[in-house]
Amino acid sequence: MGLIQEFKEFALKGNVVDMAIGVIIGAAFKDIVTSFTDSFINPLIASVGGAEIAGSIRLPWVDYAGLSLEEIQSLSLNYGAFITAIINFLIMALILFFMLKAINTLKSGVGKIKKKKGAKEEEPAPAPEPSDEVKLLTEIKDLLKAQKAK
Repeated sequence: MGLIQEFKEFALKGNVVDMAIGVIIGAAFKDIVTSFTDSFINPLIASVGGAEIAGSIRLPWVDYAGLSLEEIQSLSLNYGAFITAIINFLIMALILFFMLKAINTLKSGVGKIKKKKGAKEEEPAPAPEPSDEVKLLTEIKDLLKAQKAK
């Protein structure tokens, strides 16, 4: 029973739930970036100098005669998918950087606003008036100091 309770506390902590939401949003966002790369970035790269982003390198020691397209791809070094993955990663990293920067800016801006409002609303409370006993003891102390000074 203790192990189940520990796991429940761990799983329901705010950080774990936030992280799970981030992973789900990141996975959905990855599809958007992949689509953007496949639809816009790859054709742009392919149009520059005749480069083929979905290219492959055929190995010189393999005889490709009579093989199907799938067999040829399985026996070649396919660098196009790797380049696409690098481009996707760089786009995702750049977007996440800007998102985190914006969130941090908003957080610090909200903190400044709260501090400004808090400074106006939270003036230090006046010191409470000392009790009668404290006043009497202070007078006695002052009288004793005066007598010692003479």
